[in-house]
Amino acid sequence: MQMLDIYTDYLISQNKYATATGLSEMVDGEISHDQVSRFLQKSAFGSKELWQYVKRSVREHETALGGVLLLDDTIEEKPYTDENEINCWHYSHAKGEVLKGINILSCLIRYDDFSVPVGYEVIKKRVVYCDVKTRKEHRKSEKTKNDLFRQLIALAVRNKILFEFVLADNWFGSKINMAYIHNDLQKSFIIGIKSNRTLALSEDDAKNGRYKKVKELDVEEDVTHTVWLKGLEFPVRLLKKSFKNENGSVGVLYLISNDMTSSAERLYEVYQKRWRIEEYHKSVKQNASLAKSPTKTVITQCNHIFSAIVAYCKLEFLKFKTKLNHFAIKHKLLVRANQITMQELKNMAG
Repeated sequence: MQMLDIYTDYLISQNKYATATGLSEMVDGEISHDQVSRFLQKSAFGSKELWQYVKRSVREHETALGGVLLLDDTIEEKPYTDENEINCWHYSHAKGEVLKGINILSCLIRYDDFSVPVGYEVIKKRVVYCDVKTRKEHRKSEKTKNDLFRQLIALAVRNKILFEFVLADNWFGSKINMAYIHNDLQKSFIIGIKSNRTLALSEDDAKNGRYKKVKELDVEEDVTHTVWLKGLEFPVRLLKKSFKNENGSVGVLYLISNDMTSSAERLYEVYQKRWRIEEYHKSVKQNASLAKSPTKTVITQCNHIFSAIVAYCKLEFLKFKTKLNHFAIKHKLLVRANQITMQELKNMAG
């Protein structure tokens, strides 16, 4: 894995586009352009190789209590790159529109301040079909994102990763996901739900089909309420939280959990740990060159994504050694590089 180590160091240290030529030049030709290209074109890396890379560190940080499994997806926009089965059109729930790019679903484990991805899936839309109405060609995945969501949780369980809760936003709040975590895995979850989901406030109401949309219910905030979500065979807790958006508007968050004993304060405190996966998305894009590769084929794009995720893990490991966050580490490296450049200019000038 020597090439992986060199390539991921390069992804952290460079600040423009990551290219085979750029890496070769950075190491004074000790590694050729062709060697880098062959590395990116070999058999695709994936969750198995990622777990091998992070397993030791996860075991060092894991605790029997307090661990949370975080799942979310992000789209790396690539509007000018040729379309293929991964770089295609995906709906962005963050922006509320369809974007051309690569959609990545990640699963992170978090223990206190330590968090690393332990599995991921690049969304592949291999099925090509023609829309009857528009007569336009479209793509779709063989598996839904919720299918992959459950697969990643199952993978974490198979790898014996310790966690108390599964945390996810309302795009993964399907009844199938909740039932799978509760019944099949016998684990706890805290998951957001949309305001149009229907539920009953008593078991009797549920039995008689008296359901209401959650946004129509006058439920007290910051207090847990036992409810029956339509389609679930077990009761859950509902927690309503209001918050202010950046534009000053007020938003409402509805959380559902199968933990029937924890307080509202405890549930919300745990759910706030989910924010770490948003920080991961930001760091892997800005500090690990996820978005800065001109790779064109599916296999090279996938191997670059894997390498960027490993580069993120390197930064996470360095965070504990240096006591600096990812952005501070990156800044320190760039400052040092500029200092060396200035000194080289002085040497050239004599």
